[in-house]
Amino acid sequence: MRPLLLLPTALLSLLGASCQNAASTSGTAATAPAAEATSPTATSPQGKTYGAAITSDGAQPLSALPTLLGTQDSAQVKLVGPVQEVCQAKGCWMTMKLADGRDMRVKFKDYAFFVPKDISGKTIVINGWVHRETVPVSDLQHYAKDAGKSAAEIAAITEPQQQLNFEADGVLVQE
Repeated sequence: MRPLLLLPTALLSLLGASCQNAASTSGTAATAPAAEATSPTATSPQGKTYGAAITSDGAQPLSALPTLLGTQDSAQVKLVGPVQEVCQAKGCWMTMKLADGRDMRVKFKDYAFFVPKDISGKTIVINGWVHRETVPVSDLQHYAKDAGKSAAEIAAITEPQQQLNFEADGVLVQE
């Protein structure tokens, strides 16, 4: 009976593979993305939605984020702005450039959806929670690897960083 107990553990290990592992097993970033990474949940005249269907109604410009967040550690907001960079492994995160020059990483609620890997520079609307956090070195190195950074650039990451991060329940890629 013990061999049967190993099967669920092995399956969970496979399901828990990170986007970093997906990049290393898929060969190159030019391989075809998984269907769920590029299939929008809705298409409208405003664009394509990934995750929860959202519109641009009520979205605040990314530059307003410091005012919206204030001194709070987190806040629920809807923002509009350009995509800076997208995870080239799966589209499982993206970054947006803040007014102060720092990047804000956008991840997707419950890892339930991904965005196309080719949307850098496009204007998006994101809905969800922004929060301040200290990102550990291991995570920063993981993101750098997913972004295709060199081994030297990855090795140069030696300190955790204070960042604003965003957990989106929906993303609208505007047309």
